[in-house]
Amino acid sequence: MRRMASIRKYIDIGANLTDDMYQGVYHASKKHEPDLDRVLERSWANGMYKMIITGGSLIDSKKAIDLSYTDSRLYSTVGCHPTRCNEFIENPEKYLDDLRDLITNNREKVVAIGECGLDYERLHFCEKNIQLKYFEYQLKLSREFNLPLFLHCRAAANDLVHILKRNKDDIVGGVVHSFDGPQDSLEKILELGMYIGINGCSLRTKENLEVVMKIPQDRLMIETDCPWCEVKPTHPGYTHVVTKFPAVKKEKYSIDSGNQVKGRNEPVNIVQVLEILAAVRKENIDELAEAIFNNTNKLFFSNK
Repeated sequence: MRRMASIRKYIDIGANLTDDMYQGVYHASKKHEPDLDRVLERSWANGMYKMIITGGSLIDSKKAIDLSYTDSRLYSTVGCHPTRCNEFIENPEKYLDDLRDLITNNREKVVAIGECGLDYERLHFCEKNIQLKYFEYQLKLSREFNLPLFLHCRAAANDLVHILKRNKDDIVGGVVHSFDGPQDSLEKILELGMYIGINGCSLRTKENLEVVMKIPQDRLMIETDCPWCEVKPTHPGYTHVVTKFPAVKKEKYSIDSGNQVKGRNEPVNIVQVLEILAAVRKENIDELAEAIFNNTNKLFFSNK
């Protein structure tokens, strides 16, 4: 196993650390003891500088904030994911006010509004008109708290861009995370001045690799979206992965082994995203890492 260069510093902009998998629970079935502390130790030991825990609903955002207080290097987003926007319906004003209170009372830990946006690939969770309404409804929090947006976009770039343009006066920058769209969508998002977040799900096809080559270096960020979106051996960019960590099936996993759980992504794997990007973009990996680190600090931590 090769360790990543110690001179590189990473910020994972999308880590779902409150997920049950880090408590050893998979599909409501307990497979091993909680090991989030070990997961975090692995990341800190291998160049991770800060992590942003994703909040995808009122309850999730509260959990993310609570977890962020356990370590000075952890931060959080606050918002409602498009597939969860049905939660607004009963009392939209109260739900927004509750999000607002979370931000107000935890300013030192909350670095973005989100995860919010549009997801037209999973309309069975929340229909399109509800997503559109309550995505736009949340945008005012960006200007109110001077916080950037942490955006989700699946097969919905045109509508996302249209809403962001219409509300440009309410928005203080942002990043479209886990981007996997075509080049024309990329160009429209870049025209808004947004950053682009890349993870394993952004690198699943040859077309994806061609698109990530087009992202300006000063608009690029990386993430894991763990415990999902790992870089898989079936992905075309996997041949460029240099740093690999041993993994075993969850049924055989021991928290003291130093292994990862097979199929469960970890923040430490962010190096693999960087390695693929550097290779396909033909850029010096250390210079690219520094540029990405600086982009991320500029958007999320310039006032921290």
